[in-house]
Amino acid sequence: MLYYLFQYLESEYQFPGASLFQFITFRAAMAIILSLLISTIYGKRIIVFLQKKQMGESIRELGLDGQAEKAGTPTMGGIIIILATLVPALLFAKLDNIYIILLIITTLWMGVIGFTDDYLKIKKKDKEGLAGRFKVIGQVGLGLIVGCTMYFHDDITVKEEKVNSDIEQVVKVESQSDFNPAIKSTKTTLPFIKNNEFDYASLITWINPSLVNYAWLVFIPIVIFIVTAVSNGANLTDGIDGLAAGSSAIIVLTLALFAWVSGNIVFSDYLNVMYIPNSGEMTIYIAAFAGALVGFLWYNTYPAQVFMGDTGSLTIGGIIAVIAIAIRKEFLIPIVCGIFFIETLSVMMQVSWFKYTRKKYGEGRRIFLMSPLHHHYQKKGIHESKIVARFWIIGIFLAIIAVITLKVR
Repeated sequence: MLYYLFQYLESEYQFPGASLFQFITFRAAMAIILSLLISTIYGKRIIVFLQKKQMGESIRELGLDGQAEKAGTPTMGGIIIILATLVPALLFAKLDNIYIILLIITTLWMGVIGFTDDYLKIKKKDKEGLAGRFKVIGQVGLGLIVGCTMYFHDDITVKEEKVNSDIEQVVKVESQSDFNPAIKSTKTTLPFIKNNEFDYASLITWINPSLVNYAWLVFIPIVIFIVTAVSNGANLTDGIDGLAAGSSAIIVLTLALFAWVSGNIVFSDYLNVMYIPNSGEMTIYIAAFAGALVGFLWYNTYPAQVFMGDTGSLTIGGIIAVIAIAIRKEFLIPIVCGIFFIETLSVMMQVSWFKYTRKKYGEGRRIFLMSPLHHHYQKKGIHESKIVARFWIIGIFLAIIAVITLKVR
């Protein structure tokens, strides 16, 4: 909203400093500052409100150290993350940008699903919360919206041919200058490969080149799978204080860099990265999201004063998935979201091995002491704050590897 206000003030009244709002970097900086302030200052008030409404977490007995002390800690803290993301985004981002619209829809959509799950667990005393099939239906529904929008919307394009821009053009980069006509494309990026573009259409056109118009039959299901997988991965990671929020902050800051580069014709040309018109605007939303996560950590680090609940974890996973898809970096998800991937893989391995050994030997056996993986280390007697810190270090290492892919082919 402020972008349009200052654009008007600059054009009509030559208002001093109004031109700063043309720059993505300035608006992103303002967004992250405001989101930090909202999440830290108003976060406490939301926690007190949740306590008054008796929105306390009911802890299942899993035999973990320090578990009993967490009973009654307010949950649904994901509301803090959502509010601290949406307010700066609405103020500083271009609200007619299709990528911003998609991210707002994602935040609200997954927030409602997570809130419903948390509400049923707490107020209705239903330990299972929202039935798993309804969660999956919600995730699939969001994936369908994102996939259809990415494939069919006219404003979602890429530019395959770029020009070498001189210094004077750098000033104009953050306003979308139309150097070459943009095209619709189902291409994405493959990391660590020299010719690093992969077209989803090739999965069907090998049968017959005329099937290129039906590439959506492949593209949309893949988008649905990614959205569902990443949101569930974030949900599984949210098991100990600060793990999901801290890991997610590292992930989204990395994605912010990719979004800014992909939306900047000069740097995308220099780094030989796919240029995606209008995608740079996502940097503002991602900055607000990162600030909200870091501010939430103020209250979520050990010992946590609030848990994010499914309201936060499902929303976090959904937003990360949509950003990765929008900037054509979904094949980087196993790296940049490596913590989510490892946690999900540990659960899949544990369940599969348990079922296999029970069927073969009549007794289920386990690979880990407990899954997800962070509980395995808790069972080994490692304090949860140490586990979280080490997972953050691994997350930073994976983020660096992801950034290196900009040049390593």
